[in-house]
Amino acid sequence: MRMRVRGDGALGRAAKEAKSRAAAWAAGLGALTAAGAASAQDATLSAGDTAWMLVATALVLLMTLPGLALFYAGMVRAKNVLSVLMQCFAICGVITVLWVVYGYSLAFDTTGMVEGEVNLASFIGGFAKAFLNGVTRDALVLAIPESLFVTFQMTFAIITPALIVGAFAERMRFAALLVFSVLWFTFAYLPIAHMTWAGPGGLFWDWGVLDFAGGTVVHINAGIAGLVAAIMIGKRKGWPTTAMAPHHLGYTLIGAALLWVGWFGFNAGSAVAANGGAAMAMLVTQIAAATAALGWIAAEWITHGKPSVLGIASGAIAGLVAITPAAGTAGPMGALAIGAIAGVVCFFAATKLKRTFGYDDSLDVFGVHGVGGIIGALLTGVFAAAEFGGAGLAEGVTIGQQVGKQALAVGVTVVWSAVITVIALKLAGLFGGLRATAEEEQEGLDLALHGESGYNL
Repeated sequence: MRMRVRGDGALGRAAKEAKSRAAAWAAGLGALTAAGAASAQDATLSAGDTAWMLVATALVLLMTLPGLALFYAGMVRAKNVLSVLMQCFAICGVITVLWVVYGYSLAFDTTGMVEGEVNLASFIGGFAKAFLNGVTRDALVLAIPESLFVTFQMTFAIITPALIVGAFAERMRFAALLVFSVLWFTFAYLPIAHMTWAGPGGLFWDWGVLDFAGGTVVHINAGIAGLVAAIMIGKRKGWPTTAMAPHHLGYTLIGAALLWVGWFGFNAGSAVAANGGAAMAMLVTQIAAATAALGWIAAEWITHGKPSVLGIASGAIAGLVAITPAAGTAGPMGALAIGAIAGVVCFFAATKLKRTFGYDDSLDVFGVHGVGGIIGALLTGVFAAAEFGGAGLAEGVTIGQQVGKQALAVGVTVVWSAVITVIALKLAGLFGGLRATAEEEQEGLDLALHGESGYNL
């Protein structure tokens, strides 16, 4: 049984006819071999790659705990700070257990997959790796232990549903959140991950979609879910007429800084090797984040007269989101363009779009992750081209054709995530309701749902 690592589908196909640099990147990614087929004659452990991936895995977990937790906690009102922290920690626990039981298997089991043939295995894996069957100390994926690859992928699975929390912050019941997270992870995250990263025979893989580190799988998926959830659960009591300013922007900026640093594991770690591909992914990640941060505050400065701390933090995240699918194929100039576009567009999406349409996306999950993810996914098809300094497109594929492939994957992800989110929220609402009562919301979820207060002054 064979599968490939994320990014190789994108990068491997793109690099076949590219210059020597791109070819070297593809060679570094290679084919991902499952434990049952991995042996001493197929693969050899690389201490360097293993050391790098240990660091990258820790960096990605750092993005959720404490990065995202603090980023969100600072943006809510003081009476809800613990509820957001609790939600991030609880999701980490729930998804970890589910990943072990069936998540890894459904995402990466390749049983029944046939390149060029659409069947059930094109959409979801099987249970051959359930309860991490076959994941032993000696099992290898490429040149790293399979146990490490399992953990690395687990950190992606953890942060994706945690991102959605920001859309309904300050008003969703904790029990409903837990049920929703289980359902959404199972029926939204795992199929998209499988279609994108499992290898030949996966739907997006066979379409030739480029998604190195999760533009569709993580950000569009979570962003659309956040938009749907914000609409279905409804507006916070008093929004938009009542002031709901962030209670601690220091927390938010620290959280954003941790996310920025952790993103190097997110993107560069997706090479699954300590090589030139990882190094270039790290470089373009930094460029896009910095450019988007400046683009956001420039737009804010012109529009509102002052650049804000919340703005520069949000802009950096928007750039990080947008470069994620392109991190393995874009060059430095492409990263500059992607960052600049994402910073400005996401600013208007977060500040104008939700006001225009009247949905209360509390912490701008859709405006930053949904819109940023879509921008990044589409522009990946442009800036992967060799003429723009990218790794190069597959033989015979034009920029327009590649953008078309990207748009098709975006469309499928949007529809799939939206439908599953509606169903998951409906089912979650059966467990005591989706939303806190008006009295609980007024009191704050910290005391009402958890019996604790973030501040005892």
